[in-house]
Amino acid sequence: MRFPTISCAAIALACASLTGSAHAHHSFAAEFDANSTAELEGEIARVWFVNPHVRYRLTVSKEDGTVEEWELQLANVTTLRAANWGPDTLEVGDRVAVQGQLGRNGARKLFVRDVKLADGTELPLSAARGASDPNDLLALAGRDAAEFAYGSPRNDYPVDITGPWSNRYKFRVTVDDLEPKPTPFTEEGRKTYEAIEHYDDYALRCIAPGLPRMFGSPYNMEIVDAGTHYVVLYVEHNMSRRIYMDGRTPPENYPPTSLGFSVGRWEDDVLVIETTRLLPAWLDGSGLPMAGEGTRLVERWALSDDRLSMDRTMTIYDPYYTQPLVRVRGSARGDNIDLIEHASCDPQSYYRDLYESGRLGDYLNR
Repeated sequence: MRFPTISCAAIALACASLTGSAHAHHSFAAEFDANSTAELEGEIARVWFVNPHVRYRLTVSKEDGTVEEWELQLANVTTLRAANWGPDTLEVGDRVAVQGQLGRNGARKLFVRDVKLADGTELPLSAARGASDPNDLLALAGRDAAEFAYGSPRNDYPVDITGPWSNRYKFRVTVDDLEPKPTPFTEEGRKTYEAIEHYDDYALRCIAPGLPRMFGSPYNMEIVDAGTHYVVLYVEHNMSRRIYMDGRTPPENYPPTSLGFSVGRWEDDVLVIETTRLLPAWLDGSGLPMAGEGTRLVERWALSDDRLSMDRTMTIYDPYYTQPLVRVRGSARGDNIDLIEHASCDPQSYYRDLYESGRLGDYLNR
């Protein structure tokens, strides 16, 4: 099972800080020569579909029988997703032909400008180079303003839940807080749990915990009615979640994410939210695994009679467990709820521990 991992670029930065030689993030011009280009053909050997740049390792077999390893660097995840790329657009074993600009100082690196598959299919690298409307930037530029929609007004829901909420109400630590007990593992779930490096928590590497762990967080949130959906702004990790209220279903190509795809509906004064399309992750801080594929979360936010608090219950349906798991929390309104931006996370302490214990190399190579 694959859990979220931080990019090697971030690890390198953390290691540099340990030795007192940290460097600022380089620009394209510092890393690549715009006037020096090359074409390569080879086989994809590794994939890093992460920010700040998507990267691939390309194995190139030369005419003299030798083999070279090259790093292919592309745009960021956001740009590539707009061109319909995903983590599986290029996979290990795929043969490709690429063109781009060479790395400086003889580095075997290429900033890719064109990609062709073995069958000659060209893969667009930006929305303006082949993605269909409405993501096609050229098409957008030619449209009249009257064609655009500007969202919907706020809705006349049974309860107004907009505004700030404190999640310290009825809080408990998100470790060993799920019912029932003992944990009802399937055979696969128990094997996965026993194989996890417990306390090797990806949240310590500054990867946002996502759902369902965010549900149990004590940090404040703000809810905004955006017409077709609610926006939940979490102070923790400065994350935003959308809960669609217009009956839509997730698009077929919607990628799994840490917060998934949430749809909601009101049942009297209870907001019912169902979330799918989740990444594999942990259910709690002790490392209880979540499959991601096949996982479904159902939340019920039940408002109190005075509308000043709500009891929130999450039921987790996951292939690793023979029964649904349940987590219970609360939220309350109040004066002066702090919504100041959460301080940026710094993974240095995590990598310092690895460095000082001599385990950093093992981590990089796993």
